[in-house]
Amino acid sequence: MKTKFLALAMSLGLLIASCSNDEDPITVAPLTGTESIVIGTTTTFASTTTGGTFTSATPTVATIDAKTGAITAVSVGTSVITYTVTGAAAAVTKTVTVTAVPAATGEITGDFTANKTYAYGNYTLKGMVKINNGVTVTFAPGSTITCDKTTGENGLIILKGGKLIANGTADAPIVFTAKQKTAGSWAGIIMYGDAPIVNSATVAAPQTATSEDGLSLKYGGADATHSSGSLKYVRVEYAGLVITTNTKEHNGFSFYSVGSGTVLENLVSYKGNDDGFEFYGGTVSLKNSISYGNSDDSFDWQDGWRGQDNTNWYAYQVGAANYGLEVESKSVDNDFWPKVTNITLKRAAGTTTELQSEIQLDAIQFKKEGNGDYSNIVIDGYVSQIASATQLGFNGGVIQIQDKATYDHQVAKGKIKLNNVKISNSPLTFISGATTFTVTAASFVPASNWTTSATATGADLTTGAWCTVDGVDLLKNLK
Repeated sequence: MKTKFLALAMSLGLLIASCSNDEDPITVAPLTGTESIVIGTTTTFASTTTGGTFTSATPTVATIDAKTGAITAVSVGTSVITYTVTGAAAAVTKTVTVTAVPAATGEITGDFTANKTYAYGNYTLKGMVKINNGVTVTFAPGSTITCDKTTGENGLIILKGGKLIANGTADAPIVFTAKQKTAGSWAGIIMYGDAPIVNSATVAAPQTATSEDGLSLKYGGADATHSSGSLKYVRVEYAGLVITTNTKEHNGFSFYSVGSGTVLENLVSYKGNDDGFEFYGGTVSLKNSISYGNSDDSFDWQDGWRGQDNTNWYAYQVGAANYGLEVESKSVDNDFWPKVTNITLKRAAGTTTELQSEIQLDAIQFKKEGNGDYSNIVIDGYVSQIASATQLGFNGGVIQIQDKATYDHQVAKGKIKLNNVKISNSPLTFISGATTFTVTAASFVPASNWTTSATATGADLTTGAWCTVDGVDLLKNLK
């Protein structure tokens, strides 16, 4: 009996010993760390229980290093961070909140004499602010710069040798606007370069001219590849301040002898009181651009502008507007010309010419020896003006050749090329600006310099915040 009792006792003892050696489940200590961070910054979550793995439920908001718990804020929102330890009864979690970068504020005034970088923010521009020779001014994506016309004449001028770096993004454009939200409230962006201009057939290069922006500055140089900076995803609103016509007037963007080293991409000129974009000579090219609701010409140039890499231009004219493209060359018969591909010019029904004293209704006007190579063009809505109590009756159409010299030297000598042109809602194709000649399709030499097509596509642009104003997508009428 003793033997059986002893065996039972020993068995129980072994069982108790075995149970006492089982490990209890691990309890993971809570995560610690800063729970709210700004985009682009980092923080670290940690637990006193080591050896685990971190994961982020929404990596597009916040990424995390699986081993160290280092978190990087990517975009605005929240993400649940989970910490898992092998053998633990349960993982632990903590939520990180990512907020936007606080917007800086301040006034921009006076002349820049040293390099300056502006962080993302909302700034006020006061006066005719100049970026001097040798100085670079940079704005961060998403910044807004606002003028107030009650303070006087306001504008941003990049002088020859200065540089403006304003590289926004499709989702975070850089916007220059006016407090009043009315056309002509400020002078817009005025950029000077050192590229060649041609405004005389008798003066040797390099030639110069005097600006019409009220600054009376000389422009024109010899450096075709000169750079005045980089503008990407920039929108100018309510510019086109006019003080004295032809001697003191401004556009959305004014480019005086700007060189090909300058980058101009995804720019918008919105509801200005003069031209959307104007080139005064130079060699710079413009890509992916919108001229919307400007009261004079959508795109305009003179002084022998010769940009060669232009593409995706969209003009939408509404209310009061003149030409879609105004092409001139100061009456100089040049052997070079600008080149533009993928153009859409649309004129909303009911749009009238800016002034009854100077009726300008056509999609493209060539004058004073203006020329060029243009292809894949969509033109819509350019009609004649019907006489009424308030306006004159006047023909309007697709292509106008204003003067005999332009007809003889540019059309008849093969320096105006218009190919793959799709025309709709525009009854008159050709307009002769003088009675001494008549423009027809047969006027173009060679015949291949004028071709139409039902399949032309025009400008190819992608929508986004860069071309959305007060909730309105500026591309809604593009196709």
